[in-house]
Amino acid sequence: MTVDPLSDVLALVRARCEITGVLRAGGRWALRSGPRTQVKLDAVTHGTCWLLAPGRPPLRLVAGDAVVLNGAGPLVLCSHPEVPPVEESALAGAGTGSTAGSGPAPPEVFHRLGSGEDVTILGGHVDLDPAAAAWFTGALPDVLYAGASGTEAERMRLLLEGIVEETAGDRPGAAFARHQHAQLLLLHALRAGLRDGTELRPGWLRLLADERMRRVLGAVHADPGRPWGLRELAAVAGMSRSHFAQRFRELAGQTPLAHLSHWRVRLAEQALRESDTTVAALGARLGYASESSFSHAFRRVAGMSPSQYRRTAAPAG
Repeated sequence: MTVDPLSDVLALVRARCEITGVLRAGGRWALRSGPRTQVKLDAVTHGTCWLLAPGRPPLRLVAGDAVVLNGAGPLVLCSHPEVPPVEESALAGAGTGSTAGSGPAPPEVFHRLGSGEDVTILGGHVDLDPAAAAWFTGALPDVLYAGASGTEAERMRLLLEGIVEETAGDRPGAAFARHQHAQLLLLHALRAGLRDGTELRPGWLRLLADERMRRVLGAVHADPGRPWGLRELAAVAGMSRSHFAQRFRELAGQTPLAHLSHWRVRLAEQALRESDTTVAALGARLGYASESSFSHAFRRVAGMSPSQYRRTAAPAG
């Protein structure tokens, strides 16, 4: 079976998308959200609105559009860019609906703005493993737009309809279904960003937008312990060494071997947190000739030795 690098990454960072709220608005309205510590996902299920984000032109969103919001700066959702916004914090406690129960939080926090229901927006967030979150988000743009007219549009439309249906009904397993739909919505939004590729930052996600580099990442993920060199990686891409090295650096912001080292360290960090594998055995499994060479490579990326990392990451108690 072919190794899928995007699935590998999402599993490594334990990406978990939850839809947690619904905004219904009409007339003239604008809502500003403050700084965020989590990646957010908003999707329009009915009507149209505008998204205002620092450093980019106003973005018109229509039914079926979704945006993954990664930046820490304030954002405004509005009926028109000229409308003065109210702060999201002012709506705290103003929603309706119950959040009682266990399991994934249902999107029963409803907010209303303005008059009528010209637009309905589902809002959620993406939980990530704190140990790998910065590496994951560093490859995302501040705003990743997945349009209703793109190649993923039909699948996203069906997912949004499914979330709305599971939210409105009272069927057994609704919370589980909403979570699965939200997970797939995040995946299709990322795929839409990959197919466009123009706004991606240098990093692993931008590499996946290039078919030849995607083959390289698939090979590396399938066998991270192989003694990969520039010649072998270029051969997987079907490119000359010089052209491959140049193209890889343009997309990733680092050399192929530096990227390989970073991926190995990400895998090592996970193993050190979750298993009792010895440092020497882990280094050998990841392709290092000796424990000292592995420790040196790990320290260069993580800023500490593998043993120090294991002690730091160990739960207290």
